[in-house]
Amino acid sequence: MSDKKYPGTSPAFLRWMDTVLGGLAAICRVLTGVSLVFLTVIFGWLVYGRYVLNATPTWVEQAALLLVMTIAFLGAAVGIYENTHLSVTILRTSVTPRVRLFLVALSDLLLSGFGLQMAWYGAQLTIFKWGSMIPLIQLPEGMRSLPLTIGGALILLFSLGHLLRLAFGCDVRSDIIQ
Repeated sequence: MSDKKYPGTSPAFLRWMDTVLGGLAAICRVLTGVSLVFLTVIFGWLVYGRYVLNATPTWVEQAALLLVMTIAFLGAAVGIYENTHLSVTILRTSVTPRVRLFLVALSDLLLSGFGLQMAWYGAQLTIFKWGSMIPLIQLPEGMRSLPLTIGGALILLFSLGHLLRLAFGCDVRSDIIQ
């Protein structure tokens, strides 16, 4: 969300918040993109190893699971930030603007609660599993749930950012504005 989209009277802290949240979303986009490329490369190596070298690299499946978790949870957080996540807007678009704002705020509030729970329980799982190792790649088992924790925290932050923009009348999401 850039400053260009804001009305001239938006509070400075909202512009600062959007700079920070936009930076976090950009980092997530880069990490998910790099993870997707790496996932493609290691599966290419798996196929080459299995059918050409006749020696299957067994570590690929464990590494792929970590990469898929990273792609899924960080990508979901970016979807919340950019308002491109899966949603059904038929009810919101068919009600009055006042009810629409209420529904959008409720949705953002529910998403922040969901993100909080993802972060909280994901952190507990990460801490619990950190002491054991993932077979074949020798990384802490807690790495499997770390993307869940980080993604949940980002969903919480991005949803709270939407709520703040909504509260100050600076929300620029296209399905809210008429």
